Amino acid sequence: MKPLYTYLFFFQIFVLSVSAQSTDSLYRLADTFHERFGSKYYYNSTNVRAINDAHAFVYLSQTPKGREFYLIDIQQKTQKSAFDQERLAVSLSKVLNKETDPYNLPFQQFRFNNRQDSIFFRIGTTDYYAALGDYNVAMAKEQSWRRDTYWSTLFKEDSKERVASPDRKKEAYISEGNLWVRDRETGKSRKLSDDGSPYEYYSSNIYWSPDSRKIVCCKYRPGADRQLTLISSSPQDQLQPKIETLDYLKPGDALPVRRPVAFLLEEEKVIPFDVPEVDSQYDLNNIKWDKGSDFFTFDFNKRGHQQFIIYAGDIQSEALRPVIKEESPTFIYYYNLYQYWFKDSPELLWISERDGWRHLYLYDVLTGKVKKQLTKGEWVVKSVENVDEKNRRLIFKGCGMDENEDPYLEKYYTLDMNNGKITALTPENAQHNVTFTKDYKYIFDLYSRVDLAPTMVVRSVEDKGKIVYKPEIQPDISKVVDAGWRMPEVFSAKGRDGKTDIWGVIIRPSNFDPAKKYPVIEYIYAGPHDSHVPKSFAVEQRTSALSEMGFITVMIDGMGTANRSKAFHDVCWKNLNDAGFPDRIAWLRSTAEKYPEIDIERMGIYGMSAGGQNTMSGLLSYPDFYKVGVASCGCYDNRMDKIWWNEQWMGYPIGKHYEENSNVVNAHLLKGKLLLLLGEMDNNVDPSSTLQLVNELIKHDKEFEFVMLPGARHTMGEKYGERKRRDFFVKHLLGKQTPEWNR
Repeated sequence: MKPLYTYLFFFQIFVLSVSAQSTDSLYRLADTFHERFGSKYYYNSTNVRAINDAHAFVYLSQTPKGREFYLIDIQQKTQKSAFDQERLAVSLSKVLNKETDPYNLPFQQFRFNNRQDSIFFRIGTTDYYAALGDYNVAMAKEQSWRRDTYWSTLFKEDSKERVASPDRKKEAYISEGNLWVRDRETGKSRKLSDDGSPYEYYSSNIYWSPDSRKIVCCKYRPGADRQLTLISSSPQDQLQPKIETLDYLKPGDALPVRRPVAFLLEEEKVIPFDVPEVDSQYDLNNIKWDKGSDFFTFDFNKRGHQQFIIYAGDIQSEALRPVIKEESPTFIYYYNLYQYWFKDSPELLWISERDGWRHLYLYDVLTGKVKKQLTKGEWVVKSVENVDEKNRRLIFKGCGMDENEDPYLEKYYTLDMNNGKITALTPENAQHNVTFTKDYKYIFDLYSRVDLAPTMVVRSVEDKGKIVYKPEIQPDISKVVDAGWRMPEVFSAKGRDGKTDIWGVIIRPSNFDPAKKYPVIEYIYAGPHDSHVPKSFAVEQRTSALSEMGFITVMIDGMGTANRSKAFHDVCWKNLNDAGFPDRIAWLRSTAEKYPEIDIERMGIYGMSAGGQNTMSGLLSYPDFYKVGVASCGCYDNRMDKIWWNEQWMGYPIGKHYEENSNVVNAHLLKGKLLLLLGEMDNNVDPSSTLQLVNELIKHDKEFEFVMLPGARHTMGEKYGERKRRDFFVKHLLGKQTPEWNR
């Protein structure tokens, strides 16, 4: 009879083997998600484009055959194949010297020529065209592209070195730090400035007045020249490592200073404009002349992003006056500002959050006064799509206007600037992804929600958004549903204040069993520049495959992100460590109260970039809630990251709050399980940000895992990192053995 320990040994081996096989099936469920579900989603529209000046659209769609291009003709009310893909594939096979699948063509976008009897497309870096009569394919000649304004930006008549005047009689250029002008007829040049030097010189951005008699050019003083050095340990083309450097200013670094100077050519006069607090600029740009050449304007963004001024430089008075002066006690997100200068009247459209919500204002350019606040209320103007000056009507995208709906859903409206009347063009309770015809008379509208399958319609703008055509072939999820796919759930709950609605999404596995309890994983990205929870329908959401492994996954927009009120957004100011966590935790607790299957005692979190920083903040600041985290390429100390992002939200000058928000400084607080992923060649966030965190964790004798991916850039982890992330959650949240990958 064999000893008892022998039987115990073999029993243990058997249990581990069964456990490994069971875990393998979880990975297969994740890996086959697209095959089982995503591949069965047919007739959705992607890459939608309006056709030149026609009232028609083309789009790409996944069908049972493969990928097919469709054309919608609004006037004829037809939906048909955009061209004969089988005939084109035959011709392409000859040109490319390899078999071409007609329903997997090697391009995903094309355009018609003006007569719509030929199509142009790009394969790799080579441009081709095919006549729709014989479908012969040939390489496109440069001139055939130049006639179309779509490609006009590829061809520029004037070089960067010499800038021609509007009347084409003169050209201006910089030589040895000074501005010169050359007469094209005589060939003679004359020097307009004398004070340029190697340390403060005139920049190559030269702005001619419309009458060709004046120039504005900025005298430029360089700032710091910090560079980020990256070492590629395992380059593809050689054995030895490579070094790569790039310009990379960080918070607190000295910035360039620009001082606008006007040159009056006929009077031989130089007018330097004295900009208040010019040395405190973050940027001075967007220089443009008025039609009459009487003044020029420019944007002045004061460092710290609490003041943004549009100045007008008057030539006759030689003085500056503010056209718009925007100020905030917290921050102005300069990248999201909007200005539209009317062509036929001295007016300017401007978007501001000065009343607590993002709204439109109409300014008098000559007086700098607000003529009218065009929109108002507890909702948001996200963008202006078109301005019809003649009819005093604009089209804008807004969200949050309709009560009892998700306030992030984007809808489109017209606004009569004369009487303030707003008309909804896309009224359905959904996220509207639209494409306009070139004349803005019709809309291709694909509307859906995370929990609502898409509907495709064409609307008339002039007829108040009336549906003028609903194509017969609509997006079809029937095969997906038949395969067992589970619809995500949109969920809202009160945030930290007990009043504000916080919105998110819950994704359950397709084999969900309500009698079981599931660990929860939050995918987080709390970058304040936007909101990030998906609003459109998709069979495959970001976390869908991960849910298949036996998790319930969630995505949440907490306070500190955009597209709600200014107060909601301001939570992030000098406080990126907050990341909306009090709202996220309140939301998650509400889901657990409603759904017993949600086990927030087993709570994981992961994210990349700002989401990597957020993941660390969750583990460090809320260790009793978030137990397991995977952070990728995070900016763990805002002093280490790029200047524009971090000074925008954390402010200037650099203060104690930067240190207080640092994951590196707070690394000693780690209690939970942590995996760090890093792209060796990350050219977005300085890789040293991660390595300094690693160093600090080691100093405090903390247990964690760290994987650096040679050659990888700013990444979630690529294929290997994805596998490591799954392993980490399976091991620490499911409590299961991961596969023996080396075997």
